[in-house]
Amino acid sequence: MSELDDLRYPIGPFVAPASSMPGIRAAHIHTIQALPEHVEAAIEGLSDEQLDTPYREGGWTVRQVVHHIADSHANAFLRFKLALTEDWPTIKPYDEAAWAELADSKTLPLTASLTMIEGIHARWFALLDAMSFDDFHKGFLHPREGRVSLATALAMYDWHSRHHLAHIAGLKKTKGW
Repeated sequence: MSELDDLRYPIGPFVAPASSMPGIRAAHIHTIQALPEHVEAAIEGLSDEQLDTPYREGGWTVRQVVHHIADSHANAFLRFKLALTEDWPTIKPYDEAAWAELADSKTLPLTASLTMIEGIHARWFALLDAMSFDDFHKGFLHPREGRVSLATALAMYDWHSRHHLAHIAGLKKTKGW
């Protein structure tokens, strides 16, 4: 793996788990539940200049990363609800890189996205905590990725949460913040 890959994928790329045992799912659910606190702790005390620093050359700024988490996890929460209420619905993907370049992602203070992350994760945790074993075998059809079970989607968003926290932590370590 090159240095660029290390910075882009600080915890490695997502690998779908071979199985989804209840104990493993519980750990993934805990990551979802705890993410709002972890994001707030990761950015605590950072100045606007620091928030506007990319985590790698050509990468997103810390501000864009936090706004991206809000965008991405809002989509994820809705995908879970669709999958639980419809039979393998086809979801609409979105261009996350283009969204990160929109004015709200590049300039808006983080308060709105932190509030979104807190609210979405509170609801998402309540939904996940109430899901049955069989519910995790439901899923959605992603136009590019194919069929995605909710067990796999949960593992992916656990990884996604840790992945972006590692971007922020890596930048802070590199810069000595």
